[in-house]
Amino acid sequence: MPDTLSGIAASPGLGVGPAFVVRPPDLGFETRGGQDPVAERVRLNAALAASRAEIEHVRERVRAHLGDEEAAIFDAHLLLLTDPELETAIEAGLRDGLNAEAALVGASDTFIAMFERLEDAYLRERAADLRDVRNRVLAHLLGRPPADLAALSAPAVIVAHDLAPSDTAQLDRSLVRGIVTAVGGRTSHSAIMARALGIPAVVGVGEALSTVPSGAVLLVDGDAGRVTVNPDAGEVAAAETWMRRAKEERTRLTALVGRAGRTADGVRVELAANIGSPADLGLALENGAEGIGLYRTEFLYLGRDTLPGEEEQYGAYRTVLEGMAGRPVVIRTLDVGGDKALPTLNLPPEENPFLGLRAIRLCLARPDLFRVQLRALLRASVHGDLRVMFPMIATVQEFRQARALLDEERARLTAQGVPVADHIQVGMMVEIPAAAVLARQFAREVDFFSIGSNDLIGYTLAADRLNEQVANLYQPLNPAILALIAQTCAGAAAEGRWVGVCGEMAADPLALPLLVGLGVTELSMSAPALLPRREQVLALDAGKARELAAQALTFDTAQEVEAAVRAAFPELHSLDARRLEPHA
Repeated sequence: MPDTLSGIAASPGLGVGPAFVVRPPDLGFETRGGQDPVAERVRLNAALAASRAEIEHVRERVRAHLGDEEAAIFDAHLLLLTDPELETAIEAGLRDGLNAEAALVGASDTFIAMFERLEDAYLRERAADLRDVRNRVLAHLLGRPPADLAALSAPAVIVAHDLAPSDTAQLDRSLVRGIVTAVGGRTSHSAIMARALGIPAVVGVGEALSTVPSGAVLLVDGDAGRVTVNPDAGEVAAAETWMRRAKEERTRLTALVGRAGRTADGVRVELAANIGSPADLGLALENGAEGIGLYRTEFLYLGRDTLPGEEEQYGAYRTVLEGMAGRPVVIRTLDVGGDKALPTLNLPPEENPFLGLRAIRLCLARPDLFRVQLRALLRASVHGDLRVMFPMIATVQEFRQARALLDEERARLTAQGVPVADHIQVGMMVEIPAAAVLARQFAREVDFFSIGSNDLIGYTLAADRLNEQVANLYQPLNPAILALIAQTCAGAAAEGRWVGVCGEMAADPLALPLLVGLGVTELSMSAPALLPRREQVLALDAGKARELAAQALTFDTAQEVEAAVRAAFPELHSLDARRLEPHA
């Protein structure tokens, strides 16, 4: 009977192929004392120079295939090669007479352990960056070349304890059927790169992965986080059927690219994409994005030793605006702090970071940081239809303060003769229940609302969707959530403002009729969801959706709401049944 390994769903899709097990080079060495520090420094410098040349080569390859944002990973690696604190620690080891290998590993492991103790998952996984750099330098010291994934010559599933960013960068997308790693999470570089390349991936499988031999057939389910070892003929056939139908479905849906989102009875519903970097633009446009409904700018800031300057930010925003060629681009200002800490800010730890100094609160507390981003946004505004959005607004005063800073920077740039677009829509996220309750008052201040459904649900129902013990309480269709969305839409309509949704609800086929029925006119989601949801919008009767939404607001439970949606729109079963379950 086939073995099934469970891990973290990191990149969607199914893939079948023989395992290509990546064996890292043997980096074992003997620690020796009484060495000549000068001679060891010469050896180390040579290894550092060779490593720098390799990293620069990989960076340029990634830039050519994936874009500047993914290539920026390797800028961080280059910085690690010259990190002053790490350099000081290595130098101390050399002065104590250690050989270069021992000095390098001893110093690096101290910093790796420090990263791994951090609470923030994104920053904790940055330990992989330092480990990658350390192993590269160590391999050069030992004269043992690293694993060469570029040597892959036939279709296969890549299996590894972990894949360093530089490993993933070597992958030939046309040959890789899937990626499976023993460690990592959704924010690890393996996962990020797999999604950018469109390769199904499961990470965090654990030590059980070490039992998988090279050549074993693997079925990778990147949606469910499962890997089947040596699946039987029926499972392979089901997977191949799914992949064939998915390809056919993709071909069929591609005909919808270019069609405006409009319901069967003529209600306009814009379908936009969520992105994290300019590298995501290609996939968004391939899937017919009518705009960018959420550009998460925090990825410019995370996983690095220095804050991005005005020029770097301006370049990223300009690239996205020009790439969208006049289509609307909603750029969310910095949404970090608390659980997504920036080490460069030296923020004190908080007992409850989700209710702490984060997002707009952090930006207002650090106007020096905020003004740099606002200036970059304003300068980029002349290159497209920019819309600025402030996250985690709880009070009208917060919005006014943020808007005032934006206006001040506009006036300053204008006085300096720097061109800025005449009109830039300025809106806010509705993530905190207070914002929905006071939607009418906020609507007098803003140009638009974008409902961040993930946080709105979490804050309203006091439930963490990642906590298995309370995940059942995280209910997108709970009548309380629908009531807050209805209140937001009513307040916006009274003042002539528009409302979008940029959380996972936007891509949920069950939620879509309710959102349209409540008055949402923009849905922003991950690019692969755009075409299926566009098809659903084109077939939707908005009048019927309004009747359903009004009825849903009278129900007591999420279960009643779901039953009513399915009864009103029986076609949802076929719309959402495109994914075969090869393990069923």
